[in-house]
Amino acid sequence: MKALPLPSGWKLFHALAALALLMTAVVLVAHPLGADGLRSAIRATARSSFALFLLTFLASTLVTLLPSQASRQLLRERRYLGLAFAFSHTVHGVLIYLYAQRYPELFWAGRSAVANIPGAVGYLFILLLALTSFKAPMRLLGPRLWKALHSTGTWVLAAVFCLSFYKRIPMGGWYPLAFALMFAAITLKLIAKQAQRLRRAAPALSH
Repeated sequence: MKALPLPSGWKLFHALAALALLMTAVVLVAHPLGADGLRSAIRATARSSFALFLLTFLASTLVTLLPSQASRQLLRERRYLGLAFAFSHTVHGVLIYLYAQRYPELFWAGRSAVANIPGAVGYLFILLLALTSFKAPMRLLGPRLWKALHSTGTWVLAAVFCLSFYKRIPMGGWYPLAFALMFAAITLKLIAKQAQRLRRAAPALSH
């Protein structure tokens, strides 16, 4: 399997960030000014964020279960994919804020402050993970604490996505598929972790 024909490093981040902004602009222009345009842009950035999160979440899993040049390249670019996810979801958050400010009666219809807690926790971890993706914060935290933070944060975000999609399954559309994809990704990651444990235990059992 050949390597993915993608830019790497910061070029990859800049390309993905530009695509997120371009997509948002196109969606807003394609819809009349008003609530419908903002809602469409919110849905579009939710999907782009989810796609980028899935790639980041599954990078190490694919190397374990499907080792190839492509999966190893994906793992090498995981940091920049994660930062692109943070950027896309920041755009998503800004759009939600604008929607809530301009159309509070629509935003709060059937919604409570409690319902916003998972999303707020998710954004807190996105901020922490993005800030600690640079060398100075990494050195400050140390390898053990840094790994614990990123592992915990990644699983929290996976849980937030899963819960968000699960609650919206009755709405139909892309939500049942998104939930199935997130659930499958979590299952694959757990399988990969178990495979790694078995590989580490194999040499000890052979003696």
